[in-house]
Amino acid sequence: MYLIPAHVIIQFIFAVLAVYFPVLVRSLGYSVAMVGVILAIAEGAGILGPFLIGRLTDSSGRYKLGLNLSFFLTALPAIPLALFVHPVLSAIFVALIAIGHRSAVPLLEAITTISIGKDGNYGRIRVTGSIAFVAFALIMQWVPVLRPYNAWNISLWICISAVTTAAVISLLPIRTTKAESPGDSCPTDSPREISSAGTGSKSIWTPFFIMGLVCIALNRLSIAPIYSFISLFMIEYMDWHAVGFIWALGAMAEIPFIYLSHRLIRRFGTMPVLAFTGLMLALRLAVYALFPFKAGVIAGQLLHSFCFGLFHPAAIVFISRSVPPHQRSFGMTLYMSLGSTLPLMLGNFIGGFIVEQAGYRVLFGSFTIPVLLSVAIYLVGRYKFGLKDCPR
Repeated sequence: MYLIPAHVIIQFIFAVLAVYFPVLVRSLGYSVAMVGVILAIAEGAGILGPFLIGRLTDSSGRYKLGLNLSFFLTALPAIPLALFVHPVLSAIFVALIAIGHRSAVPLLEAITTISIGKDGNYGRIRVTGSIAFVAFALIMQWVPVLRPYNAWNISLWICISAVTTAAVISLLPIRTTKAESPGDSCPTDSPREISSAGTGSKSIWTPFFIMGLVCIALNRLSIAPIYSFISLFMIEYMDWHAVGFIWALGAMAEIPFIYLSHRLIRRFGTMPVLAFTGLMLALRLAVYALFPFKAGVIAGQLLHSFCFGLFHPAAIVFISRSVPPHQRSFGMTLYMSLGSTLPLMLGNFIGGFIVEQAGYRVLFGSFTIPVLLSVAIYLVGRYKFGLKDCPR
């Protein structure tokens, strides 16, 4: 049961960072292009932390220590970020914050997948985090004190959320245990995957796994404009400051699909579900580009039900079935870094310059290309090379 409060409280940090971190950097006085560069630096640095802290916890089994170290690194640079405004210093501070909070996610996902086993219902646990994100985002939207509209207040909220999360995690009975032996896991996604990827191999780098990781990375590259620029798009282009409400709306939309994801993944398999979410992401980006007003943004956020509500559980199950338990933290780190953080870094870097030169609508429209490419890669891999998974 400790998994549920852990997934709940960690959303406090992400309700602050996901919604307001780009606003914080922008309020320091940087241009949109520079905001993109600084956020790209943060994502790049975020790749390093999970590998270092993930390896430490995999070898020692001390997951609670790794989580609290992540929260400490998130809180430490927050106040200096608001006080010392210089491009180099800002890049260093956001990099430290990113190393911290980007390390926490794969650790918690590793704890969760090891605890529930390869056939456990991940979505049923993760849905509690989505509900918590909605609550925290709405609290941040309507809180009467420390309104998160300037750098100082947002930095204080980062510290408050990180310290609170660390305190709660410290009280939970998270086991400091070693992972199971390699023989306890399924190295591939299905019997057919075993035939295509080979059996008895100790390497996780099978053709099916590589294809899946590439498709995941291209999907996350396309979602970068939404994660990093939708708040600025609403405030600067639409003059609409309800960013907390819009992020909460997206999280509410994902809740039923996260809960039902276990059945859909068992019925259709991980890769078909991931390909479908890619098509929905392309549609979502097109909606933002073609309908840049309140109804369009609301419709786009409702599509978050597929773009995260189905995508994230499918990606987690894909990694869980492809990587043995004794390497699970490393596998989740691959997903969060190479499959997510690195694409977001590239998307942030490119996206800021696209906004400066062509505007937000071109940004959203142009980023449909990577995710459509991911769908094409999956179709070629499945129908030409036979890399497909069977439902369980």
